[in-house]
Amino acid sequence: MSVLAVGLSYRTADLRTLERVAVGADELDKVLHQLQQGAHVNEAMLVSTCNRIEVYAVVETFHGGLADVSEVLAQHAGCAAADLYDNLYVHYAGAAVEHIFSVAAGLDSMVVGETQILGQVRNSYATARESGTVGRTLHELIQTTLRVGKRVHSETGLDTLGASVVSEALGETSDIAGKHAVVVGAGSMGALSASQLRKAGIGRITVVNRTYDNAARLASNITEQGVPARASGMDELAARLAEADLAVTCTGAQDVVLTAGHILPRAGRSLVICDLGLPRDVHPAVADVPDVRVVDLETVRRRMDDTGGVSSAKQIARATGIVLDEVREYLAGQRSAAVTPTVTALRKRAAEVVDAELLRLDHRLPELEPGVRDELARTVRRVVDKLLHAPTVRVKQLAADAQGTDYANALRELFELDPASPAVVASPTPQSKTDGETQ
Repeated sequence: MSVLAVGLSYRTADLRTLERVAVGADELDKVLHQLQQGAHVNEAMLVSTCNRIEVYAVVETFHGGLADVSEVLAQHAGCAAADLYDNLYVHYAGAAVEHIFSVAAGLDSMVVGETQILGQVRNSYATARESGTVGRTLHELIQTTLRVGKRVHSETGLDTLGASVVSEALGETSDIAGKHAVVVGAGSMGALSASQLRKAGIGRITVVNRTYDNAARLASNITEQGVPARASGMDELAARLAEADLAVTCTGAQDVVLTAGHILPRAGRSLVICDLGLPRDVHPAVADVPDVRVVDLETVRRRMDDTGGVSSAKQIARATGIVLDEVREYLAGQRSAAVTPTVTALRKRAAEVVDAELLRLDHRLPELEPGVRDELARTVRRVVDKLLHAPTVRVKQLAADAQGTDYANALRELFELDPASPAVVASPTPQSKTDGETQ
């Protein structure tokens, strides 16, 4: 089995297509189980952010796994799988590992070096684990991915190139120092937006959310950071927007939450609305309201395309080098681990042969003194251990550096080992398709 990555992002799809495929928090568990129920899928994790939707799956076959994953994404989007093919990118085995390492490092982000994606990968893993769709392979891969992402940022300073898509969106607005902002949504994106607003010198913030307690909690945190903040429910959205100079929407809702009807006459006072929702939180008609300007993810993408983004070739090259080194080390470890069950089976076979021969010795020489018999047994076992030590250590080293050579299979052929034996000896208890391993 190998890892398969299937996704679409701002690089391959427009905002409308991303909106169709985006998976809301309330649908994640359902989609994860649909993915795992695929005939060729054993484990699954889904990363859904403001500019990417990606599935990481452990699959038995490439084509079968791709068909299963594509079908679930298409079903969720309400279209045929063929309609998504032009927007999808696919990575398999080592390429999938390299892709997720690059994603976590911020190298594949709209704003190179942004750190938010690392937390999003961590949260996606936690959600999949709670849903029972993560097993040993994805667990080990994601733990390594998180470590690689942290290493890249700590050793390269890549995160200094750009804080996040939020900061880029706010960069589309004029000076906001001392002004009043409304943040619609009290989740992680809302908290990040508030943090960026604080850094930009905003005067005060109102947090609007469907669940008032969540809005109050975020408002309290903002106030503790030194910016006056208050909370409001969604029924007060129009009144709060009437007081604001800037609004940031990031609810994660599947339908629009801000319509033209929420915009009261402004008498020449401008209002900038940054829509960071995927799907969009703001109805398109809002952009036609006088004195209102809407900045959405498509606006940010066009800006990044026009300017080429802020980048440092040296930092990016260093980060890319770290990712490639980590990919090689990870894959070498996987190959070495793959041969371990066979090595274990070989040692087990050798121990069985020794035990059988010692039993035969007892039958032939029943009068043999116990002390002599024990010494003979230790001697024979030492000889076998010494004979096996060098080749079993070396075969792991060769497997780690292998260029397509199947050393595990070679051992099984040379020593006539039962092909099923290694899995029985050293593999975890097989998990069901519905009860994923979460240790």
